[in-house]
Amino acid sequence: MKVRALLAALTAALSLTISVPAQQPASALPYTVVSKEGRRPLAVRVVSCQEMFALDDLARFFGLTVREDAQAGAITVTSGAQTIVLSPQQPLASISGRMISLPAAPARDGRTWFVPVDFVSRALAPVATARIELRKPSRLVLLGDIRMPRVASRVEPQGSLTRVTIDVAPATPHTVSQDGQRLVVRFDAEALDADLRGGAATDAFQNIHFGDTPQTVVIDLGPRFTSFRAADQPAPAGGGTRIVIDLLAQTETPAPQPGTPPGQPPLPPANPEGPPPLLDLPPAGGLRAIVIDPGHGGDDAGAKGTQGTLEKNVTLSVARRLKGALEARLGVRVLLTREGDQAVPSDQRAALANNNKADLFISLHANASVRPQVSGAEVFYLAFDDSGSGARPSQGRETLPVVGGGSRDIDITPWQTAQVGHLEQSLALARAVEGALREHIAMSSRALQQAPLRVLLGANMPAVLVEMGFLTNAPQEQQLQSEQYQNAVAAALLDAIVRYRAGAGTP
Repeated sequence: MKVRALLAALTAALSLTISVPAQQPASALPYTVVSKEGRRPLAVRVVSCQEMFALDDLARFFGLTVREDAQAGAITVTSGAQTIVLSPQQPLASISGRMISLPAAPARDGRTWFVPVDFVSRALAPVATARIELRKPSRLVLLGDIRMPRVASRVEPQGSLTRVTIDVAPATPHTVSQDGQRLVVRFDAEALDADLRGGAATDAFQNIHFGDTPQTVVIDLGPRFTSFRAADQPAPAGGGTRIVIDLLAQTETPAPQPGTPPGQPPLPPANPEGPPPLLDLPPAGGLRAIVIDPGHGGDDAGAKGTQGTLEKNVTLSVARRLKGALEARLGVRVLLTREGDQAVPSDQRAALANNNKADLFISLHANASVRPQVSGAEVFYLAFDDSGSGARPSQGRETLPVVGGGSRDIDITPWQTAQVGHLEQSLALARAVEGALREHIAMSSRALQQAPLRVLLGANMPAVLVEMGFLTNAPQEQQLQSEQYQNAVAAALLDAIVRYRAGAGTP
């Protein structure tokens, strides 16, 4: 009997402590609710060492209905057709009979009920009519379809090179460009949830910080900065992207030349020795735009390896690496036919290249065979089918009216014959790709082939298709999903484009 009485007293004391705080709730740093309408602060109170939101505030922000049933000893929170039931004396929430644990029980201050911050993610988010995401480290609540990737940076000096690494989750399309004495990393998002950590200033690096808009990160360049290269890699934890930006500094200052006036910078040597500068801009009339086509996507997964590796994922990963290498090394404009896991019809891939006046079109794939021992990379350029369609260039002319009167004749190239006029240069590009790949990875016994490939048919520029290996070959599947092999393929394709540009010029 004494034990029962003691338990009853403890229960009553616990109930009193939870429902009526012993001290006035203390304020804490607010959270920020981010939505399409903008940003609004959401107040936080500290109750018994626990951060809490007022239910009245949550009701205003998220369109909730809150009712207290004193007889039943419960609080009901309604969102749309869903109801959450809270007990003032238990750290639990009930949704359709399913119990969800909370860090603490609801607490009352006057006529206002408070719930733990985790109530938003554990109980409210699963039943809300709009998407709700709680980010405790950055004290954010995302409401609705908001693209706000997490971005974290670090800076590592490595001699004359300074490496800036930016981890992005989830993977978000972005660009890296130079604007005077700074680099601008611009993301396709409404805002960034960023933790930007710089480091000691170097010859190539000064600082990293937010840009003028909420979608940009700016890297201030050092006084001896000369060039940079940027490449994308899969994030080690998966589900994101790692942007690696290498900043290169001038390593030495040339000695003054005879006849140089005092205070005037020395003239560069007439025939400098050593490697060319990292940023190798094309000469006038050189390559300006390149389209990289990551094969498959969306519901079309392409080939599948025995360990589950999907062709669509391999092609997109290599395409991103190649895009970064081309932009940093050649200074050309590079477009991907798909930036994520979406389906793109074959004709639209070539149409993207045509509409953007691309100089080259490279389609990336991974192969499959009924014979698991078959392996090696292969390069294809277009062959026409036996019907003879497009066997020779075919152009038409059409007369169109001109604003202000009169007319103008324009040349029309039919889709089925667009590639005909570029077959010779497509062969030259295919040979350059095959030769460069052979120096980096193993090739098939049929390394260079012609085939009637739909994706190349409508491309109105030199175009090739690269099968990077066979997913149906177990050792090669391991290679195709490895960072080392994907980097080797990207490096080989970069070399091939440089060789093609040097030997064939602009198409």
